[in-house]
Amino acid sequence: MAAGLTGAAILGRIPGRIILTDPAPVPPQQSFQSCEFCHGLGRLRSTSSFPGISPQRFQKRRGATVTSAAMAMAATQEAFVPSRDSRREHLEQSFVAAPSPRNRADDASLNNPLLRRERMGCGWLGVIMEWEGVVVEEDLSLDRKAWRAIAEEEGKSLPPAFLLKRAAGMKNEQAISEVLCWSRDFQHIKRMAKRKEDLYQYMQRGTYRLLPGSRDFVQALKRYKVPISVASTRPRRITERAIEAVGMEGFFDEVVAAEDVYRGKPDPEMFLYAAERLGFIPERCIVFGSSNSSVEAAHDARMKCVAVAGTHPVFELGAADLVVKRLTELSVVDLKNLADLDAPEFQAPEPQLEESREEDRDLEERRFMAL
Repeated sequence: MAAGLTGAAILGRIPGRIILTDPAPVPPQQSFQSCEFCHGLGRLRSTSSFPGISPQRFQKRRGATVTSAAMAMAATQEAFVPSRDSRREHLEQSFVAAPSPRNRADDASLNNPLLRRERMGCGWLGVIMEWEGVVVEEDLSLDRKAWRAIAEEEGKSLPPAFLLKRAAGMKNEQAISEVLCWSRDFQHIKRMAKRKEDLYQYMQRGTYRLLPGSRDFVQALKRYKVPISVASTRPRRITERAIEAVGMEGFFDEVVAAEDVYRGKPDPEMFLYAAERLGFIPERCIVFGSSNSSVEAAHDARMKCVAVAGTHPVFELGAADLVVKRLTELSVVDLKNLADLDAPEFQAPEPQLEESREEDRDLEERRFMAL
């Protein structure tokens, strides 16, 4: 290294640093480029003398000022030589884990720390209950009879049982156009849906029976000030009439009926709209349903689901977060545990750092050293 430096001497070397000085005057016909290290390689690069080239011509070619003072200052600059450990540390620092997400229940616009703390706790939750099959008994045989009656009136072939099972829980318009495929005309579909609902109400004769424990459970929720919404694919006038018939008017904060949504189950639109009406985020809402389509719609809406066995047996509702035979088996503590955002299923996935192979790491080091 010293041979390549004309008139330069190495005064000393300490770990990671080299100090150079040039005590001898530089001849006017010789020129030096500033000593510099190639991005941590530790290799000193200098320009040897250029015989026959004047400083003026060298300045034009290289664009540098070649005065004796400038060359002396450049020769005495301290050059840092990064060690292998520092280079490895630089590569490891490039992989920085993403910050943890904030609590989605928090609302900074409240400007009240107590209210914000209450929202972030597991006690801030809303309940969405299906009307038929959860609060009152559901008779699927009447629904199948109504579909067969409208098929005979319209001259359609009788729908098989598996199609009627698939249409359960849907809006009438949705079942006619997407499951039974009877028509694509909007006016025709609307007329048949209304006629089918009239046939169902005529066969039912306006009789409703509360499921055991449903009234007590709703009263307990109201006592703990838990907002409740009823979700039904029946028309609003029929749903409200049924609520009055069983003497539960005033128990529910919101009523979502067929007129409020475009699609029924298993689409999550009905549950999402009910959560919006209640003023809750979907993760803090608990859906009470009685079928697998309710469980599917709740999970698609990022909500927890409690399945009430009755219309369907317990073993068919295993996809739900909790299955009960009657609502009296539940407590408010169970609902708080379900609505807890700290549960593993609500946690955002932690960033996974890909373990680079040894050859990839060596390649990165070679690229880093080649700069």
